[in-house]
Amino acid sequence: QVQLVESGGGLVQAGGSLRLSCAASGRTFSRNVMGWFRQAPGKEREFVAAISWSGGTTVYADSVKGRFTISRDNAKNTVYLQMNSLKPEDTAVYCCAAQSVDYGLFRVAGYYDFWGQGTQVTVSS
Repeated sequence: QVQLVESGGGLVQAGGSLRLSCAASGRTFSRNVMGWFRQAPGKEREFVAAISWSGGTTVYADSVKGRFTISRDNAKNTVYLQMNSLKPEDTAVYCCAAQSVDYGLFRVAGYYDFWGQGTQVTVSS
């Protein structure tokens, strides 16, 4: 059974940092694109970042570019999201996602087949 388990969320003041982790089990995703999405209360889920299987290519939402960094460790089957200079508008449940085949670095949730339960990130002003 494939599982994606996020960790690292929490409460932080504006300007602070958090590092999210997403550990995969049940299969390897070392040849698949992985990504992060977030959903704030009352809002639709939105794309945050994605990374190619090699880690050599990344894409970001404009709202987080320059503040967030996605990375991965294929030996650990884990993807990370380093979040710096956090803002109150970054408050959301953050979920990691993985593609079952390499569709490419798409920002659309429909291209991702496996999802974690999410971890809450709350940024206070």
